Amino acid sequence: MAKNKRIDAPTGTSTVGHEWDGIEELDTPLPRWWLLTFYVCILISVVYVFLFPAIPLANSATRGFLGWSSHGQFEAEMAAAAARRAPVAKALADIPIESLPANPQLMAAAIEGGRAAFKVHCVQCHGSGAAGSKGYPNLNDDDWLWGGDIASIQTTLIHGIRNPEHDETRASAMPAFGEILQPAEINSLVAYVQTISGQAKPNAASARGAALFAANCVVCHGPQGAGIRELGSPKLTDGIWLYGGDAATLRRTITYSRAGVMPRWNNRLDPVTIKMLAAYVYSLGGGEVAPQVAATVAAPATPAAPGGAPAAAPADAATVAPNVQP
Repeated sequence: MAKNKRIDAPTGTSTVGHEWDGIEELDTPLPRWWLLTFYVCILISVVYVFLFPAIPLANSATRGFLGWSSHGQFEAEMAAAAARRAPVAKALADIPIESLPANPQLMAAAIEGGRAAFKVHCVQCHGSGAAGSKGYPNLNDDDWLWGGDIASIQTTLIHGIRNPEHDETRASAMPAFGEILQPAEINSLVAYVQTISGQAKPNAASARGAALFAANCVVCHGPQGAGIRELGSPKLTDGIWLYGGDAATLRRTITYSRAGVMPRWNNRLDPVTIKMLAAYVYSLGGGEVAPQVAATVAAPATPAAPGGAPAAAPADAATVAPNVQP
C-alpha cells in the first residue's frame, strides 16, 4: 500500500500510502521545535547516564562521575539531623529519669521525641491517641498495674510484660479458676466483683462470692480487692477494666485467666528513645508522683484526736492512685 502515495491537494502534503475505507494518513513533518526538544532530551539523558547512577548491574548500578546517590543523600541528611539533636540526646542520656520532670525544657523535648517514637512503635496496640482497646491498656487514665511514675513506666518499657525469654520482665500470673472452682462458684465470684466495683448491689450470690474471694483471691488482689502493685494485680473496685467488667467477660477472665504480653524494648530501641517514650506516656495525664516523693509529701503533721490518740493521716492521692492496667 505504500506505493499508493500521492500529494493531498488541499494541504499539499504527501500521504503515507495507507488507506482504509476512504480514509488516508498524511505524512506531515514533525514541528521543528518538537524535534529540537526531542534531541535535547536525548543529549540530557546521555549526560545524565555519565553523571548519575543509571545503568543497572548485577548487584548495584553504575555510580556516575559525580558519585551521588539517593541513599547517600538520605544518609547525609540523617547524619545532619542527628548532629542537630546530639546536644539534647546527650542531655537526656545524662539526666536521671526521675529528675526529668523537674527540667521543663528538657522534659518538653523528651515528650516531643517520645510522641514521634510512639507513633512508630506503639500505636499498633495502644492506638493513635493512646486510649487502647479491649486487651490493650488506656495510657491516658491514672490506673496503673505496674506503676505510673516516670521511672516505673521506663522500667516497663525496658523489660516488657511476660516476655518468656527475658528474666527481668514484668510478670504476674492469674490461675485459671475453671480448673479449680465449679461454674456456680465462679458465678458467685462474678457477682461479688460486680458488687465491689459498684456495678451491682449486694445479694446472696455476692455474699457467697465474698467467702470464695477471701479464700482464693485476696492473696493477690488484697482483702478489699484494691490490688497489690508489687504483685502486678489489678484493682477491682473501680470502673476501669482491661478486658471488660460485664458479667460475661468477668466469667471468662476468672475461668480461663488472662496473660497479655507487651514486648520489651531494650533490645529494639536505644536508651534515650525509651526515656523519651516514658516521658511522653507520663505526660498523657495519668502519670503518678514517684513513690519516694509521695512518701515525703504525704507526711504532714497530724493533729491529735480527742483523748490524746493521733488522728489518722489523710490519704494522699499520689500514694493511693488506682493500679489496674499498665
